[in-house]
This record gives sequence, C-alpha cells and structure tokens, in this order.
Amino acid sequence: MNKIVSFCMIVIGLIIFPGPPVIPADAPAGLIQADPEAVGLISSQLKNIDDAAAESIRAGETPGAVILVARHGSIAYLKAFGNRSITPSVEPMTVDTIFDMSSLTKVMATLPSIMMLVENGTVRIEDKVKRYLPKFSGGGKDNITVRQLLTHYSGLPPDFNLSKQWSGTSEALEELWKTETDFEPGTEFVYSDINFIALGEIVNAVSGKTLDTFAQERIFFPLGMKETMFNPSATLAPRIAPTESRRNTLHYHGGSASSGSLDKIVQGEVHDPTAWKMDGVAGHAGLFSSARDVAVYAQMLLSRGTYSGVRLLSPLAVEAMTSPQSPPNMPVRGFGWDIESNYSSPKGDIFRRGYGHTGFSGSSLWVHPETDTFIVVLTNRVHPKGGKDINHLRAVVANIVAASISNPR
Repeated sequence: MNKIVSFCMIVIGLIIFPGPPVIPADAPAGLIQADPEAVGLISSQLKNIDDAAAESIRAGETPGAVILVARHGSIAYLKAFGNRSITPSVEPMTVDTIFDMSSLTKVMATLPSIMMLVENGTVRIEDKVKRYLPKFSGGGKDNITVRQLLTHYSGLPPDFNLSKQWSGTSEALEELWKTETDFEPGTEFVYSDINFIALGEIVNAVSGKTLDTFAQERIFFPLGMKETMFNPSATLAPRIAPTESRRNTLHYHGGSASSGSLDKIVQGEVHDPTAWKMDGVAGHAGLFSSARDVAVYAQMLLSRGTYSGVRLLSPLAVEAMTSPQSPPNMPVRGFGWDIESNYSSPKGDIFRRGYGHTGFSGSSLWVHPETDTFIVVLTNRVHPKGGKDINHLRAVVANIVAASISNPR
C-alpha cells in the first residue's frame, strides 16, 4: 500500500512540477567564439573586413563600427573599429557597444511578436487589419490585411508628417486612424514605417500588453538578450553609441519641437523622430541592442526557432517569415524581412539568397541559411551630423564573408 501511495505522489509531483524543458538534440548551447577555420571560414580572407571598415571610417561614412560574423553556431569574427563617439568627447568603439537598432526593431521585436500571436491563433495574417483595430478604416484602409502591412504592400505612405503638432502614443494613433492610402493595397511596394506602427498596435490590442512589454517577456528574456530593450536605463548610457542632435532628427520628416534641449547629441534615446514622439516605443523603431544579442536572435532563426534549449517560434513560422510573401513580379519581401529589393545591400554581390534588414541609423543583419552563416554590421553612421551612405560597407563585408566560405555545407 505504501508503495502505491509513493508511486502516486511521484506521478502527482511530476504533473505539478514537470521539471526542466526537454532540450532538442540539435539546439546550440549558446554562441561561443571559435577559430574561423573550425567553422569552414578562411581567416586570412576575413581579415579583409579590417581594411573595409577602416576605409569606411576614413571616408567619413561612419565614426566606427562593430562587425560580427557567425557560422555553424559559433562566432568566427567579432571586432570593433573607430570611435563610438566623436562629440562632445572622443570615445573608442568597443564590441559591447549598444546601438540604436532603428528599423531592425521591425524584425527583432514587432515581427516575432506578431508571429507568436499567429501561432497561438490570436491573429491571422490574411485578416483585414480593422478586425483587430476597428478605427483603422476609411481613407482606403478598409481592405488592408495584416499580410500587406508585413510585406509593405499596404498602400500606406512611408511616414507620418511630423510638421503636425502631436505627441505621445495616443495622439500618434489618432494620426494613424486619419492616414489615407497613396495607392490600392497590394499593387505597389512602398517601405512604410506606418505599416509597423499599426502592427505594434495590433500586438497591444490583442495581447493587452504594450509592444515593449510583450517583446521583453516573450522574446528577449527567454533568449537571454539582456542588452536588448526599448528606452534603455540611464545607467547604460555610457555604453550606447550616440547619434545626432534632436533638432537634426526632426528635420527628416518635417518636424519641429518647441521645448527640450534640441542641440544636445542624442544618446540612449531613440533617434527616429516618430518613435521619439511616441515615447520611445513603436513598432517600426525604438529598440536598442548589442552585436552579441543580435547574433543570438539571428542564431535562433538559423536554428529554426530554437536557441539554447528555448523554443521561440516553430520551424514553419520561421520558414514563412523568411520566404517570399510578396505579389509576383514585385520586389521580394518575406514577412518583415527583405529578400530581394532596393534594401538588399547587406547581401552583397555573391550571396544569392538569404534574408535581412537594415536600420536607418546604421545597423544591418543578413542571414544566409544555405551556408548557415549570418553577418551583423552595427554603426552609428548618423553621428554627429547625419552621416553618409554605408551601403557600400555592408555589401563589401558580405562579399568578403561569402568569399571566405571554404565549404558551403
């Protein structure tokens, strides 16, 4: 009788306290640094990245950069170049520098949040947006679907007009409800921040949590991305790459402000003027992260939704995100991700497939599943006065990495 009771207690205990999750056999234990040759990369070829970065800095394209290359679950190259700050003081770039991710927010926070809600049945990609946001109607918006927001085929304009005086998320949403389409949804590709502002609000509307809270609880914390967040703490400011003055950022969309210190260099606050007016949290911009944390996220994608024993997304969800989802004979986009369009500079000229994204202030990521490789290029090219085009650097780094792969398998 005692044996039966003991057995029952053990079974009950296993049900109530099921123990640690089962770790898939193929899950990486966590990104570690390895010799390039150990993962099929030629170290002498990778060293050409040093010259490419130095040349970009000499040309004034960016004050500095952090570049990371990983393959087969290991970091094969990680270096910092130049300075992260030029003014008000000169500070050298370090590999643990935290950057404003700009539009990588779209694919690192908003996209996975939406896909999680799709996976649990809360959101459907083919549904009209107004099913989740009833005020998202009129002005040509009634038939826009979640898919069209994700692929930038919604017909919505690229940005809000910041010459209008508004502030805060609630007033931004009033602008969203009033926004009209520029063309028939599904007929033309126009990259639009407004698409992802709407997606971020869908996350809030259906989950009851703001995007920053949802992403922190469901994405960054489970993956151990401790240096990824919206509105970073002031204690992290010394490690954050500065951008430019708020006065400069507001000029991008015709905006202005009558209060605050507009000429001080922005550091630790979002660079994007729309996200700034939305209190630092928006579906299109506002995220901060480091090269290693971006690498963790990229490795999760390469591992088909799993990282270090944590299952974030299903393999089929990752495949859907990163496969062509746009209309035929148009610039090719996945859900959120760029595949083949005018925004594909991080792919370079040799990689023929893969997916990635760029950020206005100087960040980029390109993932190449065919060779199990990804490339992270983080800069603050807009520091201190707007910066220059770094698409050349992004492409050159990709070409160097592609040429360093000794065995594509």
